[in-house]
Amino acid sequence: MALLRWRSLLAGLWAGVLLCVAGIATPAPFALLAVADAGRVAGRILAQEATLSLALGLVLALMERRVARNGSTQFSTGLVLALGTIFCTVAGYFAIQPMMPAARLGQGPLTFGQLHAISAGFYGVKLLLVLALAWRATRSGSTATAPSS
Repeated sequence: MALLRWRSLLAGLWAGVLLCVAGIATPAPFALLAVADAGRVAGRILAQEATLSLALGLVLALMERRVARNGSTQFSTGLVLALGTIFCTVAGYFAIQPMMPAARLGQGPLTFGQLHAISAGFYGVKLLLVLALAWRATRSGSTATAPSS
């Protein structure tokens, strides 16, 4: 029972962090600072968010496996959602971000704007996956899948 509560709490808090980063924390520097400085601030915020997302994605994936252990399969919808968030974090931040400095200089196959759009797309998908994870974790009847220990 406690595992289900922790799962719901973590998923909900994570969704709140992602919404706050996207809606408040990263746009704010662009309203106050020069574009280059604002970009560095937003980059730092997103680096911290990516690290947090990897950790929370892993923790929630492990929780989903534990919750699903009593079910017919350990590869549950919740586990797929959690693994999807990890994929979006790795692809959207750790794969795209290293290409951005070269793109700013006009090097590479994609422009900075294109890389930024791809990264933002992965962030948006990750946000939707986390919201779905939080929604599923709080739905009625989820205690029926709780492990007995």
